Amino acid sequence: MTIATSQDISAVSFIEPSLAGLSVGIPKEVFAGEQRVAATPDTAKKLQKLGFQILVESQAGVIASFTDQAYESAGCQIVPNAQTLWQAADIVLKVRPPQWHPTLNCHEADLLKPDAALVSFIWPAQNPELMEKLAERGGTVLAMDAVPRITRAQKLDALSSMANIAGYRAVIEAANQFGRCFTGQITAAGKTPPAKVLVIGAGVAGLAAIGTARGLGAMVKAFDTRPAVKEQVQSLGAEFLELHFQEDGTGQGGYAKVMSQAFIAAEMALFGQQAKEVDIIITTALIPGKQAPLLITREMVESMKPGSVVVDMAAEQGGNCEVTQPGEIITHNGVTIIGLTDLLSRMAAQASQLYGNNLYHLLHDLGGSTHFAINLEDEVIRATTVIHNGLVIWPAPKIETPTPSQPEAQSATPTATPQKSLVGQLVWPITLGLLFVAIGLWAPESFLTHFTVFVLASFLGWKVIWDVIPALHTPLMSVTNAISGIIIIGGMLQISSDVTSPITILGAIALFLGTVNIAGGFMISQRMLNMFHR
Repeated sequence: MTIATSQDISAVSFIEPSLAGLSVGIPKEVFAGEQRVAATPDTAKKLQKLGFQILVESQAGVIASFTDQAYESAGCQIVPNAQTLWQAADIVLKVRPPQWHPTLNCHEADLLKPDAALVSFIWPAQNPELMEKLAERGGTVLAMDAVPRITRAQKLDALSSMANIAGYRAVIEAANQFGRCFTGQITAAGKTPPAKVLVIGAGVAGLAAIGTARGLGAMVKAFDTRPAVKEQVQSLGAEFLELHFQEDGTGQGGYAKVMSQAFIAAEMALFGQQAKEVDIIITTALIPGKQAPLLITREMVESMKPGSVVVDMAAEQGGNCEVTQPGEIITHNGVTIIGLTDLLSRMAAQASQLYGNNLYHLLHDLGGSTHFAINLEDEVIRATTVIHNGLVIWPAPKIETPTPSQPEAQSATPTATPQKSLVGQLVWPITLGLLFVAIGLWAPESFLTHFTVFVLASFLGWKVIWDVIPALHTPLMSVTNAISGIIIIGGMLQISSDVTSPITILGAIALFLGTVNIAGGFMISQRMLNMFHR
């Protein structure tokens, strides 16, 4: 396998479009049980707006409920077989990494044109032989699993969009195998308690599972080695289980990292205790590039109540549960173990739509058909590109975070700075003091009373607003503004029977504006607070 150096690659490379524009090929997935497709009729229309011609292999989306007629209606061209499609396409979009094609009796990587680009899940760390085979073809490969998890790349983050669906589906599968309702019920026939669910791992999949289980009425607990997710778990209405360890499990890219042996021992003790109490355990723990960690032992499964359910979402990478059998649903000691590896295919239509949107955004960022270019100076494109013109450029170099520059050493000889005289510093306090004395001596008593209230109200208002931490300014400012509606009282006191009096008119205006301020302030506050509730 040829590993590229910085001298071997150019910053920007292009695929020269034909007069008809670049063509995008959507082959039928050959992985056993895979029902997703890389583009739906809806996302195909979006790609056409970028100038691409869309070629779809016959029957590519039929299992996901997208017929050939639907693609043709969307303006796509149906290609009869995979070999024709791979040879005609300038860019091939796939879901699963290329593998042996049972019909053509060859590897899909051998079908890629030397000057073409492949966009798919690749998993380069787990598939070194595939990387070598693809590099030999001389093309360019972009791995959707290598998209960096940064804010700017969220629209391309296929891992998150797929994990969200998988977490939802995991709860649906658990509910199908569980012998009771998730929500508690009180009926004439008796009372049933709510199901107790433990979600291990509060990443995208875990949070989706928590939200779904809570939506079905279950009591949900969650655990994660990353303390930063505690507030997210609690915002979904779940209880966050904590270990009192001064150890943070946050790894690179927001993933979890391998913890110390002491932490793991305490973690396993916690899981053993919870296994006896809960009805359903959903595990989502994965560390990129490593086998799934073992979290639920055989003894824990055997300690669970009969009729309980374990959903092992990491089954395809070895499983978090010791008795999991990947791809199967088994029963061990009265406990159902769900080791399905096709959760996404069980929601193929929606998963294909979201994945197709991720691919659309990637091709949009690459310039569309007329300006298609692999710009390796773009940190997102650089991280996603694993093979560039036949050269393996994975992994991408880490982005160096600039360190704050050290302050220059001060000169040994201090520089003279102008100092204000004591008289100059006291000018304003003395002036204000004399002004207040003059007001107290010559102003009417009624004015002095109102002026004192005004000064105190101004000071109080300043303290109320400026002593609030910046993080709370947005939801709280509307409330503090509503507090200023106290002017309503002043306006009411100034209103008299003389409707033509300027004082009465001003009081009425103050009353109206104060009412609007109070009502509007609390309406805005309520809308903001509702954003944090389900």
